[in-house]
Amino acid sequence: VQLQASGGGLVQPGGSLRLSCAASARSFSTYTLAWFRQAPGKEREFVARIIWTTGYTVYDSSVKGRFTISRDSAKNTVDLQMNSLKPEDAAVYYCAADGTPMRVTTRPYDYGYWGQGTQVTVSS
Repeated sequence: VQLQASGGGLVQPGGSLRLSCAASARSFSTYTLAWFRQAPGKEREFVARIIWTTGYTVYDSSVKGRFTISRDSAKNTVDLQMNSLKPEDAAVYYCAADGTPMRVTTRPYDYGYWGQGTQVTVSS
């Protein structure tokens, strides 16, 4: 599995960004795709995840209602639409994949595949 994240940048508080993760694999039928983020000096934290086959989503409470994770099966991409951004959302954002069937997890170490990360800066 290969993952390539893109779309980060500088945005003012209250603004929006859309991150995209291009994913390649033989089959994503058993996969969960997720976004994590890591701010300087902090641990990597869960943001959102989506089950590839069903589209079922889970969000961290800090982003629920502001962020939307989605997948495009035709393009093999997983996007993260981020609205109403706050300074505390600033971090390096990573997309990740967990290939274990039926596992429901938000723990970074359960995800065996990672993209390279994309920087999101929220500042006026």
